[in-house]
Amino acid sequence: MRKHYDFSKARKNPYAAQLKKSVTIRLDEGSISYFKGLADETGIPYQSLINLYLKDCAASGKRLDLSWKTSRAKGAA
Repeated sequence: MRKHYDFSKARKNPYAAQLKKSVTIRLDEGSISYFKGLADETGIPYQSLINLYLKDCAASGKRLDLSWKTSRAKGAA
C-alpha cells in the first residue's frame, strides 16, 4: 500500500454488519459432504453454497413437508 494514502478519517461501512451474520448450526456429515462435493465441482466455498441454497428456499417460499406416519397404539380399533 502506498504511504500517501490517508485513512485517518475513514469509517467502517455501515451496511457491512447487515450483509452476513455468524451463527452456529449443527449439520449431519452427509449434508456437509454433499455441499463440499458441490464446492469442489463449482469452485464456490461450501458455506456459500449452503447460504445460496437457503436463500433460494426462503425467496421461493419453499416449505418442508414434516408429516410423519403415526403408528396405531396396540389394541386400538
